[in-house]
Amino acid sequence: MDRKHYFVILLALLLPVISLSAKDFGLSLDTTAAYEDYGVSNKALDKLYYAGTAIPWFSTPLGAGADLYLSAGIGVEYTNQAWTFIPELLQNELTLRFGWNGELKIGRTYYADPLGFVVNGLFDGARLTVDLGTTTLGVGAWYTGFLYKKRANITISNADLIGYNTKLDYSNFLNTYFAPRRLIAALDWEHPGLAEMIRLKLALIGQFDFTDKEDLHSQYLTAKISVPIQSFVFEMGGCAGLAQNDGTNQFFFAGEAGINWMLPTSIQDSLMLSGRYSSGMINDTLVAFVPVTTESQGNVLKAKLSGLSTLNLGYSARLHQNFSLSLLSSYFILNDLKTYSGLPAGRKGYFLGNEFYGHAVWSPVSDLQLRAGGGVFLPSLGNADPNGKTLWRVDLNLVFAIL
Repeated sequence: MDRKHYFVILLALLLPVISLSAKDFGLSLDTTAAYEDYGVSNKALDKLYYAGTAIPWFSTPLGAGADLYLSAGIGVEYTNQAWTFIPELLQNELTLRFGWNGELKIGRTYYADPLGFVVNGLFDGARLTVDLGTTTLGVGAWYTGFLYKKRANITISNADLIGYNTKLDYSNFLNTYFAPRRLIAALDWEHPGLAEMIRLKLALIGQFDFTDKEDLHSQYLTAKISVPIQSFVFEMGGCAGLAQNDGTNQFFFAGEAGINWMLPTSIQDSLMLSGRYSSGMINDTLVAFVPVTTESQGNVLKAKLSGLSTLNLGYSARLHQNFSLSLLSSYFILNDLKTYSGLPAGRKGYFLGNEFYGHAVWSPVSDLQLRAGGGVFLPSLGNADPNGKTLWRVDLNLVFAIL
């Protein structure tokens, strides 16, 4: 049975919702317009970007110990002077609660590792969590091959990256819509108050390659601790990884540390200082960090956390009950000269440059949120490509619940 048949079965499983007694339903719109210059083209129309998605959703209790939630996305995207229609199944989960403090979620559910940059997103599968009193234990397994590729954002291998950048073609839908076929399994444990002040999260994650293009499996041990002390929150985390690439064992690692300070002012504002590090390509055994899902480390510079370090300084403030403002400065440093592909040939510098980005959020009512942002990346503040083109982006996002 191929992936097409599995997708049809998944759709069929969702259809019985029309016969349920509806308890709650709604429709929300999420739309983003941007004007951006990434140095690829000088044409004004090539700098325009638009994405809009209508999201109908439905939820209902199924007795005293179960809930059902269904949602879908009907979206359009405009980029490179071309429109693309994108249908999606979004969060679709059945939640079962048991008398022994257990909860089982089945369907297309959300999962993120303790660090948030190894695995993060919606996946098809199941996860069981058990409340052990002072700690929580969870175990889950998910498949990625039914997801829309840009929703999953999986670019582990070169073949994954090529598939991700291939335009969605309805005449070749099965080969251009879906994410790479990979299985993710996770065992995680959380203690919310170790020694009455330390929040500890641990996870053991495995990724298994079911594609027919490359053979690349990976395993991750991740940990994160958070320590609140008066007006400060200290955070530190790390990941040690092992990959089997065509039978060869490869090691990689990443880590982060940060401080968040709630300022003693009359408004709700805070100052944040953080850093991330990911291993670079050293030899055939110690290689660049390989996350399962790709998270861009910048708002303007879309850099992957692989052979890269970032230093971040941010400020956020709630200036009014309905209005907040955030400012962020991020400096990017290469940890090797092989992994990052955005440099001209022959460059030897490791300092990429600095990104400055800010956004404001206005939410006059709970059903409406308007977000405006903009930023610039300056390679002139580094030595990797000091004469490189300045990159910039301005964007406007509107989220509106109609029903």
